[in-house]
Amino acid sequence: MRPLAAILAGGLMLVWPAFLSGYPLVFSDTSAFVHQTLGPLMIWDKPWIYGPLIFPLHWHRSLWPVVLAQGLMLSHLLWLAARAFGGGAGPGRHLLLCAVLAALTAAPFSAALVMPDALTPAVVLCALLLGFGRAALSRREAAWLGLLAAAGTAAHLSNLPVLGTLAVVSVLAGWRAAARVALPLAAAVALLLLTNFVGHGRAALSPYGATFLLARMVANGPAIRTIEARCPEAGWALCAARGALAPYGPGACAARRCSRDMLASDILLWDPDSPINRDGAGEPREFGGRALAGEAGTIIRATLAREPFAVALDAARDTLAQLFSNRVGDTLERRHVGESLVWHLAGFGPVEAARLRAGAQWRGDLPGLVAPLLWVQGPVLALGALGLAVLGWRGRRERAALGFALGIGAAVLANAFATGALSGPHDRYGARLAWVLVAGAAVLSFRRQPAGGAAGAVTAAGRPSSAAGSAAPARGGSPHAA
Repeated sequence: MRPLAAILAGGLMLVWPAFLSGYPLVFSDTSAFVHQTLGPLMIWDKPWIYGPLIFPLHWHRSLWPVVLAQGLMLSHLLWLAARAFGGGAGPGRHLLLCAVLAALTAAPFSAALVMPDALTPAVVLCALLLGFGRAALSRREAAWLGLLAAAGTAAHLSNLPVLGTLAVVSVLAGWRAAARVALPLAAAVALLLLTNFVGHGRAALSPYGATFLLARMVANGPAIRTIEARCPEAGWALCAARGALAPYGPGACAARRCSRDMLASDILLWDPDSPINRDGAGEPREFGGRALAGEAGTIIRATLAREPFAVALDAARDTLAQLFSNRVGDTLERRHVGESLVWHLAGFGPVEAARLRAGAQWRGDLPGLVAPLLWVQGPVLALGALGLAVLGWRGRRERAALGFALGIGAAVLANAFATGALSGPHDRYGARLAWVLVAGAAVLSFRRQPAGGAAGAVTAAGRPSSAAGSAAPARGGSPHAA
C-alpha cells in the first residue's frame, strides 16, 4: 500500500493550483472539449479525442475528476520512470520528486488544466519507458503505456511528430524497441483517420489544419508575397484581401494587440474581422478557417515552391523562439477562459457553474496568488537541462540512461518545432513539456554510481543487470508493485 499511497499523494501535489484556485484551471478551448460530448460532436479545428476521453471522468457532473486523474497519471508515470531509469522506485524519493516538480516547475499548471496539455509529457514518458525501460515493466504496464501513448498522441496533433521523433530515437535500443514506440504512433494515426472520416467525411489527420500553417506563413511574410505575386490570376478567395493581409504580417505586433499568448497569426485566425473570417465584400465568412482550408493548402504549396529557404528560416526561428517560451502565462488569466464555458457547464447543473465563478482564476486573482512562486521556474529549468545533459553523458555507457536523456531532449526539440514552427510560439506549448527536463535530471540523479558500474544498469540484451535486479526491490518493493 505504501507505493500506492505515494503515487496518490504525488498526484495531488501535481494539481495543487486547482486547489489554490478553488476550481480546475480552464482555458477558452476547454469549452470546446466539453462541447465534444454535448453535440454537435465534431469541431473543425480539434481532434475528437480529448473530449470523449475525459467524458467518463466528468460525466457532465464535475471537472474535478479530470484534473485529479491527470495528476495521478503523471505521478504513476514518474514512479515508473524512477523504477526504470533511476535505479528503483520508492515512496520517499517519489514524494520528493513530485514535491520538487510541484514547487519549482510548470508541471502542476499543466496537470491542473482541463486541456490535452497534460498528455504531451505523458506521451513522452510512455515512449521512453516503452523504448528504453521495457525491462522494468510488466506486460500489463507496457500495454497500459501503449494505450495511453496512442490516445495522448491523437488528442493533440503536435504530439504526432513528438512521438515519431521518439520512435526514431528508440532505434538506439534496437528495432524491437523502436517498434514498441511506433505501434502507438500507428494506432494514433489510425484513430485520427477514422474519427475524421466519420465526423468530417475525410480520412485525414487534420482535415482543415492547413489554415493554421497558412496563418503562420502570413505572419512571417512569405504567404503574403505569394498572394501578391499570384493574385488575381490565381482566383483564390484571399486575393480579395491582398491589401488587408499586411497588418497581420511581419512587424504587425508592433501596431496590434499582440502579446506572448496572442500572436498576429492567432488574430488572423480568430478575429471576426480578419480576412479569413470576412469575404471580399466584408460579409462574415462562417467558419472561415474551415472554409478556406483547401485554398490554404494550395497557397502553402505555392509558397514553399517560391521561397523554400525563407520558409525554412522562419520555421527555425519560430522553433528557437518556442524553445525559450516556457513561462506559465495564459493558463492562469481570466481573459483566456471565455464566457462560453459557463454556458457549457450549465449542463452540469447550477452548482458547477457557481464553483467556476467562485474560483480565483475566474475572479482574476490567480496570477497574483502564484506570482511569488513562478520566478524560480526559469533558473530551475536551466539547471535541469544542464543536469540532464551531464548525467546523460556520464551514463552514456548505459543504453537506458543515455536513451532517456537523449529522448527527453529530442522530444522538447520536436515539440518546439511542431508548435512554434507550425502554429506559432506560445508559452503554454513550451511549459507543458519543458518540466520533463527537470524530472529527467532528478530521476537520473537517483542512480547510484559505484566505481565498478552504475546500479540499475540495463544490459545490452535489454534486461536488468543483477545489481539492478537486487537493488530495485530493496528500495521500492517488487519491481511491479505499482
